[in-house]
Amino acid sequence: MIRYQITDGTFAADPDAWFQRLRRDADFIQIREKDLSTRDLAELVRRVMQYTPVPVLVNDRIDVAIACGAAGVHLRGGSISPTKVKLLAPLMVTVAVHGEDDIKNAGGSDYVILAPIFQPLSKPDTRLPLGLQTLQRLAQRSVVPILALGGITPENAQSCVGHGAAGIAGITLFTDL
Repeated sequence: MIRYQITDGTFAADPDAWFQRLRRDADFIQIREKDLSTRDLAELVRRVMQYTPVPVLVNDRIDVAIACGAAGVHLRGGSISPTKVKLLAPLMVTVAVHGEDDIKNAGGSDYVILAPIFQPLSKPDTRLPLGLQTLQRLAQRSVVPILALGGITPENAQSCVGHGAAGIAGITLFTDL
């Protein structure tokens, strides 16, 4: 099971505590710190890459990922296509998806992050949870491996994999362990 940690956006508030929450047992770490300037984000990415051997992906900032030598980039919906990213640099690419149409448009990515499977624990979300049956249906149709996100807990993570997910992604999941 792939374990994909997403940071919680609180680096600026308490850098020491933020670093303590980074998991060295994750397979990937996505740095999602939207409030940082480009310079501060790049500095943080470099620090994380020195701090842990876990491959680092940068949230929706291809320029920062390339400049820092990060392993990859995570694209929000509506971003540049994964295929175009890979023409720019040999990056791993993950894409945020919320349904079948999004998955169809994520061709060329290495993984899609499907959300929300359950009600998210880290933030309010107005979208209805997709549930395990939808996860299973989409996993069967997707040519790109799916990582399940949204309300993932140690208790339901294996159910996500049992319903076709290649792994799990989360914020709270990794900070609460």
